[in-house]
Amino acid sequence: MQDDLIRTDVTVIGGGLAGMASSIHLARAGLRVACIEPAIEDNNIVGESLDWSAPELLRGLGLPMDRLLADEIATWKRHVVLRLHDGTTYHYVPGPWLARSPWKVELRTLHVDRIRLRDALQQIFFDTDAALVNDRVSDVERTGHRVTALTTQSGKRIASRWFIDASGSGASLFPRFFKLPAFTFGPRKVALWSYFDVPDSVEGTTLHTEGSQPPYMDWTWEIPIHPRRISVGYVAPADSIRELRQQGMTVEQIYQECVSRIPRFKALFDSGIPASVHVTSFQCRAHRGVAGPNWLVVGEAAAMIDPMTSNGVTAALRTAEEASRLIIRSRTRPRLPRLASALYSRRAFEMARFFNSGIEAVVYERPVRNTIGVAKAGRVYTVPAWLMNLLYTRLRPRGPVSTLSFCLVLSSLRTAAGLFHWLCRRFQTPSPRPARLASV
Repeated sequence: MQDDLIRTDVTVIGGGLAGMASSIHLARAGLRVACIEPAIEDNNIVGESLDWSAPELLRGLGLPMDRLLADEIATWKRHVVLRLHDGTTYHYVPGPWLARSPWKVELRTLHVDRIRLRDALQQIFFDTDAALVNDRVSDVERTGHRVTALTTQSGKRIASRWFIDASGSGASLFPRFFKLPAFTFGPRKVALWSYFDVPDSVEGTTLHTEGSQPPYMDWTWEIPIHPRRISVGYVAPADSIRELRQQGMTVEQIYQECVSRIPRFKALFDSGIPASVHVTSFQCRAHRGVAGPNWLVVGEAAAMIDPMTSNGVTAALRTAEEASRLIIRSRTRPRLPRLASALYSRRAFEMARFFNSGIEAVVYERPVRNTIGVAKAGRVYTVPAWLMNLLYTRLRPRGPVSTLSFCLVLSSLRTAAGLFHWLCRRFQTPSPRPARLASV
């Protein structure tokens, strides 16, 4: 029916972090935007530890660090702490040289309360002229490789010139619809997490693990989302969680048993069981070809990046900003420029592949961890990861030369990590004792 037809310049599928960010950028540029999101109040959100590139991207949306801290949406993150089950502690901190010219990097970043961050972004969204459509996409109409309209479950038909898929890793609407090739990394994993009130917390993300012995590493995070409230989560391969479930254990029992192995958290459980335990399953992967004639894929719909990298929020905000800019610059064209959209797709894919393959080869899998120790393995991964995010932020590759040059660097580092993994697996050299402090 005609009453159910909505016409707009851009339709954004998904109202999560990437979808809201895309909608804000586009609406501020004067485009008519409709954002389709069935459950804007979903509280099952994770990804609270930000890398050093995220604050600048949040500032571009109207959320500078001082506001995030003043409104208790965020806390400081000055370093990453690795704690082994034997009590040994290692610190990963950005080197002070990064704060000097020519880099001039803010050496502090943030942890965020994702619910409060969502609410703050939602308020910025509503302050624009963008429209929120509380519905779910049921069908995609296309002519060739061009999307022409979307149909929702309630019967609405939304026709646009441009489309952005920010539907998340679970849906990945356009990648599945267009059968885009996907590369997966590591096994499917499960994250279980909850929240605890504590008398005080550190200004850093703390990762707890057994160290170099497990064939595939599981780990526990501790993230202060408020000065006296922490997020505590456990990540393990899905097969191991499934085995425990088949033994009759509930999600709450698995969470308590795995997390309370750490003395600090055992004491928290002794004070009371958390009100609820959240759970999500995910497969780290990256899609190729996430741009078409009039559509782009952003955020986790384009690539799911492992949470240990702390790069998920940055990837969501970065792809949202780049995709929005591409549409804004092409607003008077009949289609997205082929070269620019291909370069966008290449950058999104190569960054996701770099982070995912690196964390798998160097940290999760056993050969490198057992050869050089988990602390040095963390440093081998962390140094190039921080530097690549830094270079991307400073260089802002957009054209063919800068994009291909940057991707060549990513590919070289990825190849080096793969070769190092192969050598460690082949020769299994003894593990030296790692240093107490690892600095970039």
